[in-house]
Amino acid sequence: MIVLGSSSPFRKQLLGKLLDSFETCSPDIDESPLAGESPEQLVQRLALRKAEAVAEQKPGTLIITSDQVSVLDGQINGKPGNFANAFHQLRNSSGKTVTFFTSLCLYDGATANYQLDVETFAVHFRPLTDAQITRYLEKEQPFNCAGSFKSEGLGISLFTKMEGRDPNTLIGLPLIRLVEMLGKIGIEIP
Repeated sequence: MIVLGSSSPFRKQLLGKLLDSFETCSPDIDESPLAGESPEQLVQRLALRKAEAVAEQKPGTLIITSDQVSVLDGQINGKPGNFANAFHQLRNSSGKTVTFFTSLCLYDGATANYQLDVETFAVHFRPLTDAQITRYLEKEQPFNCAGSFKSEGLGISLFTKMEGRDPNTLIGLPLIRLVEMLGKIGIEIP
């Protein structure tokens, strides 16, 4: 059995592109960064910790977990949670490049063996006016999304360029890397 260790509807939808059958299980862990932890270290640690937490609930299963942060000017941005925070994030991102670090863990609950990696994806924002930001936020309400946008929706209008290996990474689950990981343990997609 394969378990997606996430409560994210975005990750569930993405995994559904590859797999017809899987369960979901929401890991309940502390996601606070540790002092001096880099964005890459943070998302790797959290993806592995999520997998271990799910393994306790679903022993013997194959577990897929992920974590993501956005980084602007060397600072980690969390999910905004509300309009004011999202407005602030987008105003700060205007005309700049935001880099996303998205971890992926494939964890074998039967053996505690795992594969763990981080994919990066850069988004170049066009200069945005306050009115454009407000209209975007009112229309899409991306308050539970890292970076305060949904690239698979209207958020695409905020960018001049996107750089990365897999656009699914930006949504929260690096599918190209996941196919590679699954292949290493003998699960071929398709």
